[in-house]
Amino acid sequence: MPDAPIVRLLSKGGVVFGVFSRSYEVAQDVDFVFYSLESGPFDVAGMRAFFRAKSDSAGGRPTHPLALRIPPVRDGAEVARDHVQQGLGAGAVAIVFPHVESRTDAEMAVTALGADLWPGNQSGSLVNMLIIEDQIGVQNAREIVSTPGVSVVFAGPGDLRRAYDRDMEAVENAIQAILAACIEFVVPCGITAGVDDIADRIGQGFRVFILSNPAAIAVGRMAAAR
Repeated sequence: MPDAPIVRLLSKGGVVFGVFSRSYEVAQDVDFVFYSLESGPFDVAGMRAFFRAKSDSAGGRPTHPLALRIPPVRDGAEVARDHVQQGLGAGAVAIVFPHVESRTDAEMAVTALGADLWPGNQSGSLVNMLIIEDQIGVQNAREIVSTPGVSVVFAGPGDLRRAYDRDMEAVENAIQAILAACIEFVVPCGITAGVDDIADRIGQGFRVFILSNPAAIAVGRMAAAR
């Protein structure tokens, strides 16, 4: 297997911790850094400059693996493919696809990353991370998750709150439906979490986390026995 920390952890059934770029510090004990270009200009040069300022490496790339969130696939498949290639060229090892609504979206997220995508290629070093965060995506969760080649599927609590008009019972039911599909089809499930709920989420079966509070990393690692 190539030197791909995220893939190594997921392949072994481990729990993976990422941090939002705004909270990123080189010294943090995280498995990846999450950087979003979902909205606004698709400024890959700006992303490179950010990590150059943060990096202690000569090449200016992130010290930790980079997960890049691109605009939604529904904005155009060919545009999304171009965004994927730009992101990979800038050093991303994971591409995050927001607002995934269908198997068609999921298939595009698989094919866009090519032959180096895990787990379709068990020796691959790239992963895709699909976020379900709309009611139609929740309704189609099983067909999305079961798409061959999907690496990770996230439940997106923030946008799900908007999708369900802040009905928190409905939001949690949606989150659990996504998790149940992931468990059924043996696909790692992700979510955002904080200090107060990360241990519970690990207990429920979530395996990939994006965190904004560095203190949650220590709590999560203890809960995951890492």
